[in-house]
Amino acid sequence: MRKVAVLGVGMTKFSGKQDKTAVELFSEAAMDAIVESNLKPKDIQAMFIGNCLSDFAEGQGQPQAFAAESIGASNIPANKNEGACASGSVAFRDAYMWVASGFYDIVIAGGTETAAKMGTPLATRTFAMFSDGRYEYGCGLTFPGVFAMLANLYAAKYGIPMEKFKRQLAQVSVNSHYYGARNPKAQFQKEITVEDVLKGVMVAYPLQLHDCCPFTDGASAVVLASEEKAKKLTNKPVYVAGVGQASGGNLASQQEYLPRIRARELASKQAYDMAGIKPKDVDVIELHDCFSIATLIALESLGIFDYGKAAEAVEKGETKIGGKIAVNPSGGLKAKGHPIGATGTAQVYEIAKQLRGECGERQVEGAKIGMTDTLGGDGGTIVNVILKKG
Repeated sequence: MRKVAVLGVGMTKFSGKQDKTAVELFSEAAMDAIVESNLKPKDIQAMFIGNCLSDFAEGQGQPQAFAAESIGASNIPANKNEGACASGSVAFRDAYMWVASGFYDIVIAGGTETAAKMGTPLATRTFAMFSDGRYEYGCGLTFPGVFAMLANLYAAKYGIPMEKFKRQLAQVSVNSHYYGARNPKAQFQKEITVEDVLKGVMVAYPLQLHDCCPFTDGASAVVLASEEKAKKLTNKPVYVAGVGQASGGNLASQQEYLPRIRARELASKQAYDMAGIKPKDVDVIELHDCFSIATLIALESLGIFDYGKAAEAVEKGETKIGGKIAVNPSGGLKAKGHPIGATGTAQVYEIAKQLRGECGERQVEGAKIGMTDTLGGDGGTIVNVILKKG
């Protein structure tokens, strides 16, 4: 397998509602990535796009084909990848493997979504399709309910009083908004306090409004190239050091491990082993904080903190820049936004920028190794990516 580099990256502004279509948004992000790579659209040999909801949001199927034409890469193979909220990361991993295998030299991966256009009722219903449509959604379970159950289970398992736990969860969101306020592409650019979170509307106990990520419109894109090509095109390569992916069934099938997510443990081990590193070696991570509790579960399943200790670590500031590990300096899904098909490569966008030292006020100084973590559904698809500074 050949070494593969991330060349250019592109990302639109993430927002609550955009007038542009999913294809238009992706085209904007893709052209930024291509230009940053010192390439032209005709140099792209294949395209991989994460997308879940264009048919519901816009009545548009196969956006990947129209996106290829839109950017001037006519007639190339263009695939759509669907792995729920991990769709963009699935697209990235597939693109990586095609280049690593030697079949292609230069490809583009990314994602696009206009979920906010649907409004809350339809968006909630369509998101719920990515849980078990018969045995979970059929019982009235949507994702706030899924993660509320995990939060209650976590607090009970590790003996944390709920009032204390709610404040620890709130600190997760406070951290996300702090960094989102410093990210010009983030959906929410306003700091909040623990008290702001605690006085919010209750969504699904114990999760309140600020514990939950928003519906978002946006797109992101990443150009991947072989090491040989990359050396000719950039003096700031970021290399893909490891990738991992695993799947899981509905929550009932995962009950032996909950609130741990077994698929994440397996996927991250693949990525760590491939990169030849340990969790302690990671300087900065963009992880899947769709709900505040999801951050704690991810930090433990990834081996960054011991089980039952992540809440305390967040409370102590160990997940801030300058702490043990910088978590979601982009603002994460909570503040940056969550256009589900685009989230995975938006995470790669942030890590690539961090490893290049291009993040300004939210820069993690000296970052050499970064990681992404994307979760689809309630553990159905997990993808982890490890990047190293060239």
